[in-house]
Parts: sequence; structure tokens; C-alpha cells
Amino acid sequence: MRKASVIRKTKETSIELKLNLEGTGSYKVDTGIPFLDHMLELFAKHGFFDLELKALGDLDIDCHHTMEDIGLVLGQAISEALGDKSGIKRYGFFILPMDETCITATLDLSGRPFLVYEIKPPNQFINNIDVRLFNEFFQALSVKAGMNLHLLQQSGGETHHVIEASFKAFAKALDIAVSYDERLNGEVLSTKGVLT
Repeated sequence: MRKASVIRKTKETSIELKLNLEGTGSYKVDTGIPFLDHMLELFAKHGFFDLELKALGDLDIDCHHTMEDIGLVLGQAISEALGDKSGIKRYGFFILPMDETCITATLDLSGRPFLVYEIKPPNQFINNIDVRLFNEFFQALSVKAGMNLHLLQQSGGETHHVIEASFKAFAKALDIAVSYDERLNGEVLSTKGVLT
């Protein structure tokens, strides 16, 4: 079973996360930010990942530290759960429609982090969350996961739909990338022989 447990404690946040890449989509999430809880629950459900997450952060200041640090911890958990990445498809791609919104997620578990984030919600805030912080979340995640991630918005007129479709598309693309290809016979999909 490809699992990871990560704990991160700083003066700004305290985060405990457990991830199982070969799960059923079960989740127990408490970040102190209800909308982020919802997005991470969608990530688990649609990617068939089991996710347990408890986060305490300095939300009296704002959501930035908590959202960025959760991205760091989730990215680290993905990397640790994958190990040497032998046998996995490595690449994932998904186009996700949600009413008026359409988002494409493309990723490569190459070990070389890079984020292209072309998500442009029509409004800057959902409740008290500046939605630009989701860029920070995915940036942190891609760095710690060693993931090349492109999130592209083709259409979208409702902010909730744009962010939700981004998380769902990411989950589906990641599910594809971490799945096994029997033709690899347990080898790494790289002429270098390693993915780092």
C-alpha cells in the first residue's frame, strides 16, 4: 500500500496528514477553513485517495500560512507515498466540465517541480478566502511533490465552480499518473532510470 504520514509544526501552523494513494475516496478533513475542507474532500473522493487531515493555523491573521503549508504537506505526502515511482504511468491528463466551467489539469511526476496556473475566477473572494491563495496552495504542492502541474481554465463564470473543477481535474489527473502500467514491469518510465 502506498501510504504516507506527514507532520509539520511551525509557529504559524500545526498540520497532521495521512494519505493513501490506493484508497477508496474516504476522507476526514478539518483545516479550519470550510471551503478548503470541501475542496480537499473533493480531491480525495474524485481521485480515490484516502485522506486524513487536521490543521491548526493562524487564521486570525489570514488563510495564507494555513493554505500554503497544507499544500506543502500534501505534496510531501504524495512524494513519500510514491517512493521511487517504479511502474507508474507518470503522466496524467484530465478535462473536467462543471456546468459553465471547464478546467484542464495536466501533470508529470518527473521530480522537477513547475506550476502553470491559469485559473482566473471571476471574483476574488469566497467567504473570507482570497481565491488567489489557491495559486499558493498548488505552487507549494507541486514543489514538494516534485510535480510539473498545469491547471488551465477554458471557461468559467462562477468562482465556486472554477475552484471546485480545478481540484476535481487535478485529482483525476493525479489518479491516472499514479496508476500502474503493467508494460513497465516495475521499471521507472524514464530513459534515465530514475524520476528525481
